[in-house]
Amino acid sequence: MSPYNLAGVLAHHADRFPDRPCLVWEGESITYAELDRRAGRTAAGLRCLDVRRGDVVAVLVYNCPEFVEVMFALSRIGAIFVPINWRLAGEEVAYIATHAGAKLVVSEPELAALAAAIRPRVPEARFVSVGVAPAGWTPFAALRDAGDGPPIEAVEGDDIHRLMYTSGTTARPKGAMITYANLYWKNIAHVVEFGITGRDKGLACGPLYHVGALDLTTTTVIYAGGTVEVHRKFEPGRVLDTLERHGISNVWLAPAMVNQLLAHPSLEGRDLSGLRLIIDGGEKMPLPLIERILRVFPNAWFADAYGLTETVSGDTFLDKRKSVAKIGSVGKPCLHVEVAIWDETDRPVPAGTLGEVVLRGPKVFKGYWKDPEATAAAFRGGWFHTGDIGYLDADGFLYIVDRKKDMIVSGGENIASPEVERVLYEHPAVLEAAVVGRPDPRWGEVPLAFVVLREGAKATEEELRQFCLERLAKFKVPRDVRVIDTLPRNPSGKVLKRVLREEVRGLTGEA
Repeated sequence: MSPYNLAGVLAHHADRFPDRPCLVWEGESITYAELDRRAGRTAAGLRCLDVRRGDVVAVLVYNCPEFVEVMFALSRIGAIFVPINWRLAGEEVAYIATHAGAKLVVSEPELAALAAAIRPRVPEARFVSVGVAPAGWTPFAALRDAGDGPPIEAVEGDDIHRLMYTSGTTARPKGAMITYANLYWKNIAHVVEFGITGRDKGLACGPLYHVGALDLTTTTVIYAGGTVEVHRKFEPGRVLDTLERHGISNVWLAPAMVNQLLAHPSLEGRDLSGLRLIIDGGEKMPLPLIERILRVFPNAWFADAYGLTETVSGDTFLDKRKSVAKIGSVGKPCLHVEVAIWDETDRPVPAGTLGEVVLRGPKVFKGYWKDPEATAAAFRGGWFHTGDIGYLDADGFLYIVDRKKDMIVSGGENIASPEVERVLYEHPAVLEAAVVGRPDPRWGEVPLAFVVLREGAKATEEELRQFCLERLAKFKVPRDVRVIDTLPRNPSGKVLKRVLREEVRGLTGEA
């Protein structure tokens, strides 16, 4: 058995601790032995559907045990796992499945209409349903009837474990190739960083298609032999109940999730002292929010983090001892990760100097699927260029000052402004479009579009928003559309989004 195969981790714990709960779902425990057995039989069923090593399988489901089961089953046979964001629009889901080359799609009745958008683009793909199967779909339960699981495939560290599609800064999402070695080194680093053991119990209440819930909680805790409670969707009241009553030791929360927990009417009077670790990520956390969360969770290490989909997330963490002294920092790099700040000529800059954050190490991804040009650009000089702007202080602590160019982060979800602009440009009345982020008290920020209409053309804000809603996930649709005469440009013709952002700050009364 390959030392890198994730399925081997499950098998190891199933052998050593067969009766230990691996997952908790709707009050019921699934032991390591049971999950390993299910994953093996599901792997056999996938083989009966002609899924082989290197084949791509897309998974479009809400959080559920089957999500984790399929991930391990695909690892067992060396196939490639592609979790898809269920908040996307049909066209976006179809693009990802097509670009990835999905041979099989696993979905569920509640998302069947969304998954159906894939069929015209990938007519040869097979469809499997978790739950009641629509006509022409294979019931997921039938996969487990194919017999005992095949032996665990001996994968290489450089083999692709999964493709994670990230908005990046382009008009179309890119598939980050996460290898088995990337995942292995991530797990090692995070287990050491946080002292995760088999006694830990994590809560996966964010979407498992996101590296936050999947890799900052689930795969790390399972790697250490602990238990993960899984919630189908994020419900703040239920999360607070779980944190208070179910012995949860660690959780990943995006800032928008933290906001909802802190604003929940049932928060007052709860005993939340049992939680020892909160990992934050997805966007920069406002300082007042950090200060309040330290008061509400008095015994928790609030590990403000920095990471990317391309690095299996969690590259730096703020040490518990420095939570106050270095408040606002995202900490120092975890094991096996190097962080540097480079200038525009790709040269290191002194401490305290702003520049681009660059990373290298074995948990940094292999490159972008079917995109050698983007891969080469991202790895200039042998380091991964994040596009984020920050600095290292004299003590080596990282501070993020600005996010990726043209990136909007709404509720922890990345929105690439060129992706929204591309859709606006498809409207016959639109001559030009530019999208920037507007501050929002609940989501952190939301998209705002500035549009120049063609001469003589007419289009209302609601018409343009509806046009976007039919082609984009709801969270990507501009909250406001402002029609202006011209877009601000520099002498070379480049749109000055800085000017548009300043106008937005003026409209919202920000300093």
